[in-house]
Amino acid sequence: MLFNSFSFLIFFPIVVLVYYLIPKKVRYIWLLVASYYFYMSWNAIYAILIAVSTLVTWTSGILISRAESTKEKKSFVAGSLVINLGILFFFKYFDFTIDNINAFLGKLHMTALNHPFDIILPVGISFYTFQALSYTIDVYRGEIKPEKNFFRYALYVSFFPQLVAGPIERSKNLLPQIQNIEEKKPHFKVIVNGLILMLWGLFMKMVIADRIAILVDKVFEDMYMYGSIELIAGAIGFALQIYCDFNGYSTIAVGAAKVMGIDIMENFNTPYFAVSVSDFWKRWHISLSTWFRDYVYIPLGGNRKGKVRKYINLMITMLVSGLWHGANWTYVVWGGLHGFYQVVGDLLKPVKDKVHTFLGTDKNAASFKIGQVIITFCLTTFAWIFFRAESLRGAWFYIKRMFTRWNPWSVLDLSIYDLGLDVLEMNILVISLVALLLVDVIKYRRRVSVSDVLMKQNMWFRWAIVICLIVAVLVFGEYGINFDSNKFIYFDF
Repeated sequence: MLFNSFSFLIFFPIVVLVYYLIPKKVRYIWLLVASYYFYMSWNAIYAILIAVSTLVTWTSGILISRAESTKEKKSFVAGSLVINLGILFFFKYFDFTIDNINAFLGKLHMTALNHPFDIILPVGISFYTFQALSYTIDVYRGEIKPEKNFFRYALYVSFFPQLVAGPIERSKNLLPQIQNIEEKKPHFKVIVNGLILMLWGLFMKMVIADRIAILVDKVFEDMYMYGSIELIAGAIGFALQIYCDFNGYSTIAVGAAKVMGIDIMENFNTPYFAVSVSDFWKRWHISLSTWFRDYVYIPLGGNRKGKVRKYINLMITMLVSGLWHGANWTYVVWGGLHGFYQVVGDLLKPVKDKVHTFLGTDKNAASFKIGQVIITFCLTTFAWIFFRAESLRGAWFYIKRMFTRWNPWSVLDLSIYDLGLDVLEMNILVISLVALLLVDVIKYRRRVSVSDVLMKQNMWFRWAIVICLIVAVLVFGEYGINFDSNKFIYFDF
């Protein structure tokens, strides 16, 4: 069930209405049922997987709390990790592993292995697996007490707003709210705030991401037909598409949870205003980047064992992060590039500081920061090419052609309108991107969301903006002429 579907438009109001009308003591049961129904709308049989993950991690939490020795606790943690990561490996990486083994065997002129299973990747498996595992680890570390009520814990793992594409919540934040769900009362301003967030998320997804996807798909699918200008436009377009697509989903998720009085973590904080790649990862997919920091990078030693070990730990973390996104070497290279950027940036920092001191550079000047933002955007956009490409060979061809087939005249001959969007649709996209830029600038400078800003405005102004967003979504979004709804990109991960 997609957030931008008619079925969700019916499902969500019913869930919220019943949630506030039924006895408070059974609210969590209702949300659990609704969450499983939401997940089973894709494929009912895969509810078994999330139920198994839930049962394993809940049981491990109980056993860890009762264990009498550290050795016993570690064994229960290890068991939980092996089972959950084993399920994730089978469904997400088994075919990838077989294909790579067969490629290696082919070079040795040996018989290839058969694919014994027809595997379909369950929606959201990477997200709920990591969320469940973080609970087990947090209980082991003593950061949270184990939840004894299985159904409350099951809701923590399957809470439908953030179930299939995050944010990847932490037990320390979401579980206490579920435990105190009886205390949640409907507050008009909170509900309106949440609905505005949902509307803005739909605008980002349906008006911007789905529209710019037409241009991006055309360029990447027919890359051999285009020169540098179109290929650069395609790369920048994908950077904007994936931001609006994934941030749109996360914003809808945060808003939907807020309507029910539940606060889930923010997943994006103006990432394209980052002044470095390390700053980018503090702003992009925050729930995942902090997950890898807390459960991979720091346990590996973090930056506590010298610079060499720090860089090794950083590269391992980013490579694993890339592989988490998908079973393809393109994702691994994408993660490796981000790790490489950060290592090189850290190594060159003393040199850059000396150069800036020698030149008398004012690091607080707006021009300096804008320069940093542009450089960071270029680096991340270059890496996105590997993320979007179907293969490493395709990514290399795209990059090579982008730097060798210069056609600056295409800027003047209006050939940009031959990339799937006519003049009208391109103008709609530009206006929408200006609106996005305005909202992100306000968020960057004031550190508040678009809904918080609107809630402080005059009622007539607020409702005028809301009506404009509704009209934009209905007319220029999924329901516009010749536009179809695309599923959210991160559903594949």
